[in-house]
Amino acid sequence: MLAIIKTGGKQYKIQEGDKIKVEKLEGEEGSVITFDEVLFVGDEKDVKVGAPVVPGAKVEAKIIKTEKGDKVTGMKFKAKKRYKVKFGHRQTMTEVEILSIK
Repeated sequence: MLAIIKTGGKQYKIQEGDKIKVEKLEGEEGSVITFDEVLFVGDEKDVKVGAPVVPGAKVEAKIIKTEKGDKVTGMKFKAKKRYKVKFGHRQTMTEVEILSIK
């Protein structure tokens, strides 16, 4: 079974058993969480597309770990003002394993 969920302002295509990294979620390692914003659920026989979400559809996942992602750098620059600033950011990510799609 295939599903598309929305979390952290992004959409993820998932199947049972997948491990994905999403933006930080509240909860301890090993706890089970539920995603209620399911946009699409389907397999070879049946397809359900939400408008915007599929009513009654839920995805359960287990939190594996929470860690920081890769560093992203950027620059601010203003011409003719001798202004140049380099900055970096590391987003906190949570890795989850998809247990079931209902």
